[in-house]
Amino acid sequence: MIDRYTRPSLAKIWSDGRRYETWLKVELAACEAMEAGGQVPAGTAAEVRAKAAGQLDAKRILEIEERTRHDVIAFLTHVQDLAGPAARWLHLGMTSSDILDASFALLMREAADEIIAGVDRLRAVLAAKAKAHRDTLMIGRSHGIHAEPIVAGLVFAGFFGEVGRARRALLTARDEISVGKIAGAVGTYANLSPDLEARALAALGLRPEVVPTQVVARDRHAGYFLALARLGTAIERIALTVRHWQRTEVGEAQEAFGKGQKGSSAMPHKKNPILSENLCGLARLLRAYASASLEDVALWHERDISHSSVERIIGPDATGIADFMVQRAAGLVEGLVVYPERMAKNLDHTGGLYFSEGVMLALVRTGMARQTAYEMVQKHALAAAAEVGTGAPPSFRARLQADPEIAGRLSAGALDQAFDLRHHLRWSGSIIDRALDERAT
Repeated sequence: MIDRYTRPSLAKIWSDGRRYETWLKVELAACEAMEAGGQVPAGTAAEVRAKAAGQLDAKRILEIEERTRHDVIAFLTHVQDLAGPAARWLHLGMTSSDILDASFALLMREAADEIIAGVDRLRAVLAAKAKAHRDTLMIGRSHGIHAEPIVAGLVFAGFFGEVGRARRALLTARDEISVGKIAGAVGTYANLSPDLEARALAALGLRPEVVPTQVVARDRHAGYFLALARLGTAIERIALTVRHWQRTEVGEAQEAFGKGQKGSSAMPHKKNPILSENLCGLARLLRAYASASLEDVALWHERDISHSSVERIIGPDATGIADFMVQRAAGLVEGLVVYPERMAKNLDHTGGLYFSEGVMLALVRTGMARQTAYEMVQKHALAAAAEVGTGAPPSFRARLQADPEIAGRLSAGALDQAFDLRHHLRWSGSIIDRALDERAT
């Protein structure tokens, strides 16, 4: 992926140097397990480690691969050049995927930890915004149309909960890919043993694959990339909401606009939601990578290599993008400029039409049939809605009071109760509290 999008810590995880060092780590763990079982002379792993660990030359390995056309053989050749005769005991009875899959699990787990740390920062700023706007009134919308009142804190609390669920999914996926296999060419331990595998993998903090083939089952990896896609989609929902808020006609919030920042090359007045639009686009990539990972699950028999080229790209790209997204989203939310006055103005835009349900229910409680009450209130609501934007005074409540059948059932005090914002929003604070309670999300 584009380097500018990748934080140095993520880039380092997927560097050639880190990959080869991780391969060596797996080889040495297997070698030490073999030493414990008496298959390899004692001290072999220590000797190789002393001569090769931290000394691997990624450029040299790639040069050897140009000749061998095999990455693991190129790696083992280079280790042998460094460590000498002791290196002959490495890879005993093993196949390339024994090394590749265990190391891939370690790298994906490390990348997940970086991403989760960013998610925690994002959730912290979402929680802060939910608390700060616990009482900030705004209109709730369904289908993009004014519905009923809410408080802005509810929106941020909803984001907090969704990102938290995505975090849990990523933790589950992290655990599910924390497996390896050191079971030989087709997973039958022909020249190895389950005990040896268990010892080697335990030293790496991994578990054995339950039924290995030549590879670890790829549904595990698909779950990981699906979790990243879910996280990306949760962030996209935040970004999409900000994009709507920043529309000129809405104007309820906007991205921070830095000194010297420019919007349009042609229109000096523009402030565009570029961060949010960028996040929406990157979420599409994460979903595409998740789709590619699902295609990797079904391999021929005990293994083919069709998954390998995919994973070499989506491993670094998907984790790098997810990490970038959580960092950018945290900055976006933290710097978000909220306009409570504009929210209040938009709330009043329809002259209280959002109280229509409250009036309808009040009529129902007097004994009126629900459908009759609905049609009666709707008639006045639609007439009042037609006047919105014309500059005429809000007429919804006046129309209701002028209707003799409604006035005969609902006193002025009863209408006051139906038009009471405090009644509508009396549970908002408890919903926010529930959302911010980690036990409830």
